[in-house]
Amino acid sequence: MRVTVTYIGGPTALIEIGGLRLLTDPTFDPAGTDYAFKLYTLRKLSAPALDVNDLGRIDAVLLSHDHHADNLDGSGRALVARVPHVLTTVAGAARLGERAVGLAPWQRYASPMPDGDVLEITATPARHGPVDGDRGPVVGFALQTSRGGQSVYVSGDTVWYEGVAQVARRLPVGLALLFMGAARVHEVGPAHLTFTATEAVAAARTFGDAPIVPLHYEGWAHFSETRDDVDAAFSAAGLRDRLAWLAPGIPRTFDLVTSRSRLRNTARSAPVQSSIETTRSRI
Repeated sequence: MRVTVTYIGGPTALIEIGGLRLLTDPTFDPAGTDYAFKLYTLRKLSAPALDVNDLGRIDAVLLSHDHHADNLDGSGRALVARVPHVLTTVAGAARLGERAVGLAPWQRYASPMPDGDVLEITATPARHGPVDGDRGPVVGFALQTSRGGQSVYVSGDTVWYEGVAQVARRLPVGLALLFMGAARVHEVGPAHLTFTATEAVAAARTFGDAPIVPLHYEGWAHFSETRDDVDAAFSAAGLRDRLAWLAPGIPRTFDLVTSRSRLRNTARSAPVQSSIETTRSRI
């Protein structure tokens, strides 16, 4: 299976798989935009690599959560209002209306693909900060065809914890898009709210030899770690070659194992669990 990923900026990436075009956490406002909340203000530092009007057809949005502007900004909200399908948290779907489908962790949304297969989108656990300061609810996503094979994992805003470790045990991840940057909003506490570089290394180790695509590590003032920090941590761990940095706006294609039978011949892969609730629909 060929999967093409285009990094747009922050948490936003276009994923093309089996003829479907899926967009993660849409953020398309210009650089310099401020977002004032009751206790804090977020500031966007970088413009997106692609204009929202140049995206072309979007079949669905994979929205980790709707209540933070660095994951869904003003232009992103306008886009979500016209995209046919939005997959997000149960709480977020209630706020966003009829186009949105709320998924709890391990619920699955299945849709036919133009190439004749079926794409199964599984909501994965995520925790947006420490257990006593979780800024969620948040979900991640895993994308897998009905033939089995490897999954594309999109972490959403999460720290490293048992819920992420479960993803590696339950799904054979062949490509992982991890939200990094160690986001910190000091007005709500000192803890990081997304993967630190060290936590991303821990996650990478659980995913065998899957390429690691960093997302959400730049473009906002509240990130406390940079690309250099990620490079240093992966280099120290001997995993530098696992990092797949994407040039903004430039598509990159990855090849994943497509069949369950071939996957059984790879020692690193965990079996797919069958006890997952599925919602059938069409993207």
